[in-house]
Amino acid sequence: MGKDIELAILFADVVGSTRLFEELGDVRARDMIATCIDVMRTATERYNGTVIKTMGDEVMSTFPSADEALNAAAQMQQQITVNAHLKYDGHPVAIRIGCHFGPVVLENRDVFGATVHTANRMTSQAKAGQIMTTATTVEQLSPEWRAAVRQIDIAMLKGQGNEVTLYEVLWQTEDVTSMIPAIALAGRESRRAVRLRLRTQEQEFVLDEQRPHASLGRAEDNDLVVKGNLISRLHARIEVSRGKFVLIDQSTNGTFVQSAGGEESFVRRDSMQIKGEGMIGLGRAPENGAPGTIRFTCEEV
Repeated sequence: MGKDIELAILFADVVGSTRLFEELGDVRARDMIATCIDVMRTATERYNGTVIKTMGDEVMSTFPSADEALNAAAQMQQQITVNAHLKYDGHPVAIRIGCHFGPVVLENRDVFGATVHTANRMTSQAKAGQIMTTATTVEQLSPEWRAAVRQIDIAMLKGQGNEVTLYEVLWQTEDVTSMIPAIALAGRESRRAVRLRLRTQEQEFVLDEQRPHASLGRAEDNDLVVKGNLISRLHARIEVSRGKFVLIDQSTNGTFVQSAGGEESFVRRDSMQIKGEGMIGLGRAPENGAPGTIRFTCEEV
């Protein structure tokens, strides 16, 4: 008889394993993949997880909480990146990881349900070296881990009728590295209070530690709604991360940032820190007084 329970489901697999066998030969490739599996298993067990199954170059694990799953995922990425035995031609072997938290059916040491399928789809969405998760999972995270994720896309996953918001876990940053394994300590570090004021001709939105996210785009459910034929529905996000403001472009046409001193930057499907004051243009360069221009001011409280 199955048991209904909520768990974090994690899939991790080795990227390009077929190429490893072709370039390195069966014995060496098999040894490298076995080492990756051992790293995945060790990280799972360290953070109270259970390895449900291994499938060739892939591991499926469960965790009681989303935080524990991301702790394990970050350790997997870190350990495989620095392992000298997992390099060839000077390049490290890479893994990709997907995670989703939700209800599952636990039966005969296996898990079933839509949550499992969504976690597996997150792995398919991830690139080499990435950890991908969902908005549902982010809602379950501690404040410290929430500060280490960024929304990068909205996608329709195969087999699902609804759009899913995709988040990347920024495990490579210095801040995240310092959080593991003592992630709770990071949240107690003292830092200056900051806020970012965003203004258009008709709207204003303020980001701070209490409201650390702002969405920008032409869809009506964004925090700042800006209309234009070059602007995506969800064009960009700005997030507060440990006292810094990071703009994350998610659009087709990119985002332009101009500082008060006139320095111009362009970002597309990438992120950048914004400082001081200036203007933001979605899909086109910002112009003083233009309806679609967003003015920004970083302030210390």
